[in-house]
Amino acid sequence: MKRRFDIRFLTKLDWYIIRKFLGTYFFSIALIITIAVVFDFNEKIDKLKDASAAEIAFRYYLNFIPYFANLFSPLFVFIAVIYFTSKLAENSEIIAMFSTGMSFKRMMIPYMISAALIAGLTLSLGSSIIPKANAKRISFETQYMNRKPRANGTSNIQLEIDEGVIAYMDRYEDYNKVGYRFSLDRFEGKQLISHMTARTITYDTLNAERYHWIAKNYMIRDLSGDMETISQGTELDTVIHFEPADFLITYGQEETMTSPELKEYIQRQKNRGFGNIQDFEIEYHKRYAMSFASFILTIIGVSLSSRKRKGGMGLHLGIGIGLSFAYIMFQTLASSFAVSGVMSAFWAEWSPNIIFFFIALFLYIKAPK
Repeated sequence: MKRRFDIRFLTKLDWYIIRKFLGTYFFSIALIITIAVVFDFNEKIDKLKDASAAEIAFRYYLNFIPYFANLFSPLFVFIAVIYFTSKLAENSEIIAMFSTGMSFKRMMIPYMISAALIAGLTLSLGSSIIPKANAKRISFETQYMNRKPRANGTSNIQLEIDEGVIAYMDRYEDYNKVGYRFSLDRFEGKQLISHMTARTITYDTLNAERYHWIAKNYMIRDLSGDMETISQGTELDTVIHFEPADFLITYGQEETMTSPELKEYIQRQKNRGFGNIQDFEIEYHKRYAMSFASFILTIIGVSLSSRKRKGGMGLHLGIGIGLSFAYIMFQTLASSFAVSGVMSAFWAEWSPNIIFFFIALFLYIKAPK
C-alpha cells in the first residue's frame, strides 16, 4: 500500500526551514516593494498632482503593490532560498543536518512545501484577485497618467458569432455604441438562408438583456429555395450574440480578466475566427507557468547555495540573481515570439520552465549529498 505524506511527520527542523523560507520571501517582497513604491512615486509625482491622497493610496498603490509582488514572485523566491540557505551553509547547519543521516532529498521536502504554498498563493492571486485590482489601477492610470484609454472605434469588423452566422460592420464608434453599414448572414452548410443589412446598429447598454442591439433602416432577405421574402423597416430591436468587447481590445484588457474569464474569452474568440488574441493567451498561460516556476527556482536555489564556499553568500546571491534575471529575460523574449506569431503562447510561456527544469535537474544531481 502506497504511503501518503502526512503533515504530522514534519519535524521541528522542517518547520524551521519553512518559517525561514516564507519569512525571508515575504520580507524581501516588503523590502523591494517599499523601494519600488518610492521610486514609482518620485517618477510619477507630476502626473499625480491632480489626484487626491486617498485616491493615490487606495485606488492606485493598494492595487499596484499586489500586481508588482506577483509579477516578480519568481525573483523573490530565488532570492529568499539563496539568502537563507547560504546562511545555513555558512553556519555549517546543513553539514550538521547531513551528519544526522538526513539526505539532500529529505532536506528538500520543507523547501518544496514552501514552494507549493507560494505557488498556490501566486496562482490564486493572479487568477482572481489581482485582475480586479488591475481594473482599478488601469482606470486610475487612464484618468491621471495619460495611459492609452479604451479604443474609440474600429473598422472592417468581421466575425463568426455563432455556427454559420457571420456579422460584418464597416465601422464602429464606441463613444455612441453605433456600428455603420451592418450585415448579418446566416448559412446552412454552404447555402445562404438569410441576409440582413442595416444602415446603423446600436448596442443598447440600458437594456438589462445582454447582446441587445437596435438596427435602423434595416432589410431582411429570407431565402428558401427559389423563394425570397423581404422585410424592411426603420427600427428593429434584436438580440445578436456579440458585444463591443468582442472586437474592441483595450491596452491591458487581458490583465483585468480572471482566469476563467480569459479562458472563456479566448475560446469564444477562436470560435468566431477573431485572430488578435495573442496577448490574452500569453496572459492566461503566464499565470500558470509563473506559479510552477516556484518549484524549479527553489530546486536551483537550494542546489546552488547548500554547499559552503569561499565566496560566501555574496557569490551565491550573485549567481542566483543572474539566473533570476536570465529567467525573466528569456520569458519576455519568448512572449515577444508569441506576439509575432513565431510560436504559440503555450510554448512561449512554458519553454523557460522547461529549459530551467533541466538546469535544476543538473544542479540537483551535482548538489552535495
